[in-house]
Amino acid sequence: MTDAFTTLNLAPELIENLNTLGYTSMTEVQAQALPIALEGGDLIAQAKTGSGKTAAFGIALLNNINPRDFGTQALVLCPTRELSTQVATELRRLARYMPNIKIVVLCGGQPLGPQIGSLEHGAHIIVGTPGRLKDHLEKKTLDLVRTRTLVLDEADRMLDMGFSEDIDFIIGHTPQSRQTLLFSATFPDDIESLSARYQRSAHRITVDSGHTGASITQQFFSCGVAEKEDLRHAAVLKLLQHYRPESCVVFCNTRQATADCARYLSNAGLCAMPLHGELEQRERDQVLIQFRNGSCQVLVATDVAARGLDIEDLPMVINADLPRDLEVYTHRIGRTGRAGNTGMAMSVFFENERFRVDALRSRPENADASNIQPIAVVPADHSKLMTPAKQTLSISGGRKNKIRPGDVLGALTADGVISGDNIGRIDILEHASYVAIDAKVVKLALQQLDNRRIKGQKFKVRLCGSSPTRD
Repeated sequence: MTDAFTTLNLAPELIENLNTLGYTSMTEVQAQALPIALEGGDLIAQAKTGSGKTAAFGIALLNNINPRDFGTQALVLCPTRELSTQVATELRRLARYMPNIKIVVLCGGQPLGPQIGSLEHGAHIIVGTPGRLKDHLEKKTLDLVRTRTLVLDEADRMLDMGFSEDIDFIIGHTPQSRQTLLFSATFPDDIESLSARYQRSAHRITVDSGHTGASITQQFFSCGVAEKEDLRHAAVLKLLQHYRPESCVVFCNTRQATADCARYLSNAGLCAMPLHGELEQRERDQVLIQFRNGSCQVLVATDVAARGLDIEDLPMVINADLPRDLEVYTHRIGRTGRAGNTGMAMSVFFENERFRVDALRSRPENADASNIQPIAVVPADHSKLMTPAKQTLSISGGRKNKIRPGDVLGALTADGVISGDNIGRIDILEHASYVAIDAKVVKLALQQLDNRRIKGQKFKVRLCGSSPTRD
């Protein structure tokens, strides 16, 4: 942590809001980026998820917003729906001191109609994915002629996903006089080219995105020479049974591998859910909510699907598949061991993949990785399974029904049968709400919500399973 936000020329109301949010000192990326961004300069910053970059560009763009002008004054491009939602949530928190600021999320996987309806009434800030933003520009339902600040968040991932042409198309609809803030975890040649095309005398900052042996314990386990996927899955299961982390993200390279690994772990009795690109948005929401609120402890994900996933104090990640790119490995394991916490990064591999392990271990930041061991040396405790302490209830009403977290909490605790201590995180989405409940009282909670009205209405309530449903 570095300087206090009070050293910046910010409105007193913003400082007060930052203090309320617990933002007392700037992270390294904020300390380097904010003075430049607040002065209106273009910026290219090397920073990863978890570094505080959203507040770095969020404070700057909010400082430039005119609340009386409902034209789109700021545009944030993100690679995935999950990151777009996460960024919009953080911007709304940062903007609480500003009345009537409208932030609209435009992503694929959602119907166009409601998005068009929202845009008809104007929006100060748009956050979205390149494909859907291009759709709206082509339909002329989005106007960017008044855009003052353009943010490209995780630009390297957007280019990796093939969004280069869409980004060019979108930027072509913004004024040349705009401010452009570009954030990227890596600086490959195509990022340099993007900056050269669209930024003017951009200031460049680099925040250490590596990890240290002191914060992350890295271990590699050989599954031998027999290339059978069940052996890989069994190795992951053994690590989970032995170390018993409170939560864990297991990374796979493909959608099919993700689905297969999650199915294997679920069949073994663990609560494991897949996260990949073939899931519908509602299913992805359910998966992420259950993982974040502690009612599912193992998330099996592809890199693209997990991009933007920011879980506080994640104790372990496991590479079921070794990544093909060394930078991807750094990004994966960097999701644990954050903010002064320690973490564990486990990787399993077959012997024909040893060259990848050697390449990873040859990098200076991985110098403290433990020696390679056969997975057979890890003792598995088959008598005990990781069982989540909470389960999630789904309510068939959300923001559109004007439901707030306090309404759900009040319905559950109305007659004193269920204590507030038994209730965990409450997530209110557009058309649904989710609440985490201690497993020991989940049946009572179901009965409570079945017998009570919320906002004067009866809603369907169901228990979310260990995997997303399609009903």
